[in-house]
Amino acid sequence: MTMKEFYGAISGDYDEALTRLMNESMMSRFVKKFADDKSFEELEQNLAADRTEEAFRAAHTLKGVCKNLAFTALADVSSEITEQLRAGDLAAAKEYFPVVKEKYDVVLAEIAELEK
Repeated sequence: MTMKEFYGAISGDYDEALTRLMNESMMSRFVKKFADDKSFEELEQNLAADRTEEAFRAAHTLKGVCKNLAFTALADVSSEITEQLRAGDLAAAKEYFPVVKEKYDVVLAEIAELEK
């Protein structure tokens, strides 16, 4: 799978990522490191524990990482849950979380395909 195909599969913006990261080698390096980022895990754990402020920080971090990597679809849903948590609406964030998880799982699955 090429980087361009990867970005297509995750509804990302290949051209934006290429502009930001300069070349496909750097893109590949940072994309593969994404799986090690703990923001999603922290978001999930803090939502489960009803820790709104900590969940907000994790969602905000996840959003930033996704924007930097031009993971557009995941960045958009991460932004939505960030704003719900910023407003203190834990119930809405918990209800919306499965949408974030779905997009996150797609990214991880496609990263696994890149590594084959």
